[in-house]
Amino acid sequence: MTPAQHGGRVAALAICLAAALWGFDGVVLTPRLFALPVLFVVFLLHAVPFLLMQAFLRGTYAALGGLSAGGWVNLVLVALVGGLLGTLSIVTALFLVEFNQLSVVVLLQKLQPLFAILLAAVLLRERPTKGFLLWAGLAVIGGYLLTFGWRPPDLAGGANTTRAALFALLAAASFGSATVLGKRLLGSLDFWQATFGRYGVTSLLAAVLLVASGGGFPITSVTRAHWLVIVIIGVTTGSGAIFLYYWGLQRIRAMIATICELCLPLSAVVFDYLVNGSRLSIAQIAGGLLMLSAITRVSTRQGQS
Repeated sequence: MTPAQHGGRVAALAICLAAALWGFDGVVLTPRLFALPVLFVVFLLHAVPFLLMQAFLRGTYAALGGLSAGGWVNLVLVALVGGLLGTLSIVTALFLVEFNQLSVVVLLQKLQPLFAILLAAVLLRERPTKGFLLWAGLAVIGGYLLTFGWRPPDLAGGANTTRAALFALLAAASFGSATVLGKRLLGSLDFWQATFGRYGVTSLLAAVLLVASGGGFPITSVTRAHWLVIVIIGVTTGSGAIFLYYWGLQRIRAMIATICELCLPLSAVVFDYLVNGSRLSIAQIAGGLLMLSAITRVSTRQGQS
């Protein structure tokens, strides 16, 4: 194995680990913030880690100051699409179903590769090979089986369930686009700087939206338990996972990265079983194995895909 191939595998594993942390967050951590307004939660999940980053990444302001106009456009788009719109969509979806129907919301990362592959082909000139498309398609099929089994999507749980599914689709498009835009951003900034900038700009955008919507900043509604969860998310499944993600994204293609991110729904189902006792059907187990096989194939042979 060449050093480049070894580095590609490590980078793919880093993205898989980041995605698994996001799956843990969706099942175990974020549900603890259900009592707070959605937009305020999005603001806190970005502002608190950004404040913590000041202790060791203050030097990043100089790099941001020297960023070109095009670089700033990429940074603002990543923050707007991946930070604000994507997070707002998925948190809204989870809150709408009160974390009881992960199968609909987990649809998020099933369709994300389709958006990312399309955008990567347009913006990054990444031409997917037939082999890549085959394994990407199998990963999406596995993800569908993992979520819905042999049945068509069940949206009969009421208006909230239908809205949650639509927000999950919007999140898929947002995060898929953010993967490609983030790849472009890493041409101007390293992964530390990109994470710092993304969290800072997203915090600012969320704050502006809070003021514009009249929601304000209901700090008094945040309990000690809420603050503990927010800090844990900030240093682990939040900014910690983003650091891992951008480190890996610097070293592999965006289309490979988005398949590795399918570890999110896979891990979410595993944690849902461990934490909530939810059991998988035979079809779901088959789908999970198919997805894992596709992720492994793409991540270990990324240099040939």
